[in-house]
Amino acid sequence: MRSSILLPRASLLLASVLFFVASVRAQTPIPSGSGTLAAVQVSGSKRFPAEPIAAATGLRIGAPVQRDDFQAAADRLAALGLFSNVRFRFSQQGDSVKAEFQVEDAPALPIEFDNFPWFTDEELTQAVHQAVPLFDGTAPANGTVLDAIADALTKTLGTRNVKGSVEHALVTSPGSDSQFQRFTLVGATLKVSAVDFTDALARTVPGLQDRLSDLVGKPYSRYAVEVFEMEQVRPVYFEHAHLGVRFERPRARFAGDPNRPLPDSVVVIVPIEPGPAYTWDGVTWTGNAALSSAALEKLVPLRAGDPADGMKILGSWERVRAAYGQQGYIESKVQPVAQLDDASRRASYQVAITEGPQYHMGDLVLTGLSIEGERRIRAAWKISKGQVFDQTYFDAFLEKGAREAFGDLPFHYDQIGRFLRTDPKTSTVDVLLDFR
Repeated sequence: MRSSILLPRASLLLASVLFFVASVRAQTPIPSGSGTLAAVQVSGSKRFPAEPIAAATGLRIGAPVQRDDFQAAADRLAALGLFSNVRFRFSQQGDSVKAEFQVEDAPALPIEFDNFPWFTDEELTQAVHQAVPLFDGTAPANGTVLDAIADALTKTLGTRNVKGSVEHALVTSPGSDSQFQRFTLVGATLKVSAVDFTDALARTVPGLQDRLSDLVGKPYSRYAVEVFEMEQVRPVYFEHAHLGVRFERPRARFAGDPNRPLPDSVVVIVPIEPGPAYTWDGVTWTGNAALSSAALEKLVPLRAGDPADGMKILGSWERVRAAYGQQGYIESKVQPVAQLDDASRRASYQVAITEGPQYHMGDLVLTGLSIEGERRIRAAWKISKGQVFDQTYFDAFLEKGAREAFGDLPFHYDQIGRFLRTDPKTSTVDVLLDFR
């Protein structure tokens, strides 16, 4: 499972307020005294109309205002999380005051309604927009607008007697490094009764059927289904050379009579577009100098005309990275780009390599050890100072070699903190190990 970032809402709000308040500042000296608000003007946003932004300031036309009211209004806009910068100014003629706010849109993230099968996504989006005018189907990384969206969802669920509260979390999308805001009903009792794949291959592969227990009988979560797709289903299609397989958003329907749905059980539908099965057509390497194209080619266990097994292909790029790491190129980057020809059903790759500097061994820095323990680790470590650094040896030493070095020494540790401190000027790398 890919890792997820889960931060409490209170922490997100605090971070948002601290950041955005620092960005709020008056553009012109503000006159002293008070007056009556005659107008609120807003500019700068490319996502939202001026009217709902003006409403979000909390200022009311015709109400008495004073200097601090405009700062507070700007702070409210900033705290929403929707704007990366908020500036304001106002002008005054007699008792009449006009306020002007200039905003810059913050980055927008996709959202996902995780476990709300009582409603379609379109129904939920419409309901949230009615309750939160500054909602366009996306959400910021943090801010008070997230709580407003969650509250609107909680009230919407209540219209169909669904109990519980909605929480939000910033998570990483399965199969990528992109992030989105996930809104989840806490306390939901819905369980998955079955999983229905729309493609025959997924329905007939025994190994995949054996893994359905990861979902069946567990609480329903669209995110959990998407993780299952990436970790269990996608490899099956890759092994069968369906390199362009696509998964549409999973759906859920209530089990039993559709007219009298059971309230505690859903069938998950996983739509799959397998695409063609490709044959292998080779690799074009660019940027490689330390390792020849012929040497890199030996790390790819496929020949022209073979089924383009995606798992073997992914393993090839890992072997290339390891080969560079073994030669001291620990900052090398391997960037493959697939060239999929649907007409001929052939797959080739263009792989751009950025080798970076070759590093040699610097100092071995050890902490958390007794004198005897340190002596044994230093004796077991086989890369001498000045020798080409070997990333694969480093990984293996952490996995097994360090523990074997202690032998019968009565010393136990739960983990090893590790850090490689590189110095590009000298092309050396220090190894720092902290035994805890």
